[in-house]
Amino acid sequence: MNYKGKAHKVGEHIDTDAIIPARFLVTSDPVKLGANCMAGLEPDWVKRVHPGDIMVAGRNFGCGSSREHAPIAILGAGMPVVIGHSFARIFYRNAFNMGLLLMEVGDHVDSINDGDELTIDATTGNIRDLTNGTTITCPPLPNSMAAILAKGGLVGYVKERLAHR
Repeated sequence: MNYKGKAHKVGEHIDTDAIIPARFLVTSDPVKLGANCMAGLEPDWVKRVHPGDIMVAGRNFGCGSSREHAPIAILGAGMPVVIGHSFARIFYRNAFNMGLLLMEVGDHVDSINDGDELTIDATTGNIRDLTNGTTITCPPLPNSMAAILAKGGLVGYVKERLAHR
């Protein structure tokens, strides 16, 4: 699982209401949610994002409510990965269930600047910053989590498993 994209940094303690405000929760359509991703932080934030870009977050990203719409909004905005210092526990599980890759790198997140070009190899846990030449290594994605992501999330994973019974 390899990714390449431009870094879009957000701050610390970004809650799910900032990721996708409650007023947009009338749908679960990824495209509609993605159009309003991070609207609770900055209304037009998502207009800077291109498909494949990578969100980079500070501490405790995804805190607050347990809404599954938050990772769906990030995916709908075209970002398949969030690199973060740390993630709220419920958000972490919801993200993988919805098919969003999270990579927890601790204080190394501070070496990534907004706009840096990144490459990610989730299999090895290597994140290369092509802009500043640094490499961050975090634990590689466990096979069980990679299998869930490969199917677009937990629903796709379970459907395939049941179909092969």
